[in-house]
Amino acid sequence: MQKTSLIETLQTIPWFLDLKPQQIEALADISSIVHCKEGTAIFCEGDRVDNVYIILSGEIGVDITIPTRGVVRIATAEPLDIIGWSKLTPVVRQRTASTIAIKDSTLLVLNGDALNRLCEDDPRLGYIIMRRIANVVASNLLTIKLQMMDIILQSSNETGLTTR
Repeated sequence: MQKTSLIETLQTIPWFLDLKPQQIEALADISSIVHCKEGTAIFCEGDRVDNVYIILSGEIGVDITIPTRGVVRIATAEPLDIIGWSKLTPVVRQRTASTIAIKDSTLLVLNGDALNRLCEDDPRLGYIIMRRIANVVASNLLTIKLQMMDIILQSSNETGLTTR
């Protein structure tokens, strides 16, 4: 994809509305667009962390493996959602979930190492990106907490335990 098209795509993403033209250009330099057919795995739990993805169209399932439960869908990412955000956290070295295209999807792929460098070199850009990531993480944690509570409730009902 041409840089001009990437810039136009980046300018349509609300995440980047506060960025200056040169910051958008820098993001375009480290970005690409990929198309995934339904059923395509984007990344798998345990994989090395590499890229950050923004869903442009389609739906992506986000799954984790829970002992005694198997694979559990914890989220469905839709247009403008971000997956692979853990690349921007220094502690995480491998994927903590698996993702699969539920529908044919188009993703903006940001090279994670290059994005980290951009954020370090341009503190304003880094602040904007990390503020957005913090919101994603907080939202994901709430969703996962609710799902885990539901799984615990289901387990207690299956075993005949009562809850207070």
